[in-house]
Amino acid sequence: MAILAGGVVLSLPISGHGHPVPFIDALFTSTSAVCVTGLVTVDTGTTYSWFGKLFVLLLIQMGGLGYMASSMVVVLLVGRRVSLWGRVLLREAHGQYDLRGMVRLTRYILGFTLVTEATGALLLTLRFLRLPELMPAQAVAFGIFHSVSAFCNAGFDLFGPIYGQFSSLTRFAKDVPVNLVITTLIVVGGIGFPVAMELTSRRKHRLSMHAKVVLTMTAALLVGGTAVIAIAEWTNPKTLGALPWPHRLLASYFQSVTPRTAGYCTLSIGNLHGPTLFFISMLMFIGTSPAGTGGGIKTTTAALIVLAALAALRGRQEPELFGRRLAAEQVYRALAVAVLAFLWVNLALLAMTFTEIGALRSAGIREDLFIKLLFEVFSAFGTVGLSTGITPFLSPVGKAIIMLTMYVGRVGPVTAALIFLRRKPTVERTLPEERLLIG
Repeated sequence: MAILAGGVVLSLPISGHGHPVPFIDALFTSTSAVCVTGLVTVDTGTTYSWFGKLFVLLLIQMGGLGYMASSMVVVLLVGRRVSLWGRVLLREAHGQYDLRGMVRLTRYILGFTLVTEATGALLLTLRFLRLPELMPAQAVAFGIFHSVSAFCNAGFDLFGPIYGQFSSLTRFAKDVPVNLVITTLIVVGGIGFPVAMELTSRRKHRLSMHAKVVLTMTAALLVGGTAVIAIAEWTNPKTLGALPWPHRLLASYFQSVTPRTAGYCTLSIGNLHGPTLFFISMLMFIGTSPAGTGGGIKTTTAALIVLAALAALRGRQEPELFGRRLAAEQVYRALAVAVLAFLWVNLALLAMTFTEIGALRSAGIREDLFIKLLFEVFSAFGTVGLSTGITPFLSPVGKAIIMLTMYVGRVGPVTAALIFLRRKPTVERTLPEERLLIG
């Protein structure tokens, strides 16, 4: 409903410099904003008026907080009590197992979001004020917009009228302050609110298992991603090869962070080598961490699957980590998430190969079509927003597939599957055991 309402508002003349934006493009932008993706068929900065840009920002903020958290924030602001059912919904929305502390967590989410976004907006504004291309009022507006967009892992930018349409942050490939502020906002928004709450808590206690896994996986993916991208693109004259070596490392780090579902880029994604695009697709498939502002199957899901595989190889019944065993129920859930996600992106990719090859060739795009479509689908599912530049040239059917993929990626493949599957009451029973040949 939020996506549909956003599409209607963004298609109004007031949202598009006095002339209406085609509804399919407005709906695509609304879907991308609510699902905090960043994929766009029209350039946000040049297409929409300041009213349209402000409305996109509101959609991003609601999408980043999550629908339930946004609703409960309104309830708390008007002074009403949160019902038991509301607390149950909050528990599900935040991926928690306990009803205790749901209202406190929601209050923390609101405060933490406002403080982090305000800090990022201040730092970015101070940097943008030094740009001769921007007026002071523009610098402030750009600082606020890009801070919110980065923290919510959305990837929308407004630099189209200044540096060219769909330019993202390529102008800032050598700009250390902008790179560090944007990547910090992305990582902080992506680790998840429960982990952020643990790290900023005044109480001295050991980190939970969840926080340890999230921080370990995030660090490993960032370091490994930086190394692989640097090695793969170091001599590419169209990407890293055009930069001095310190800025090559900076750009490699930025491109490693942004697949955490952010969508910003400081290099031309369309000029990356095929292996780099495939590797980034894998990073986008994993995505951020639970109860954060991004998508993907999540870092903890990937960790559980790897640990389960290692346990099977070692002949153990349950995976172990940090001196604890992990419940088999969680392993099954992780496998369900990964399998459903894998099936969805492959079905979407198969459909896109039927519908979009002709459309892209008609637009003059003829090279590496399969890897570009694969990258687009993975970017949509991971709610990332990175693109090789084919998004504006998709057919209406292709746009619909990408919109649906963004939606599935944001609500989660399990939730999406439950829309079509009706749960039956479970009956406690134990059937005779049988074995299959595996491997």
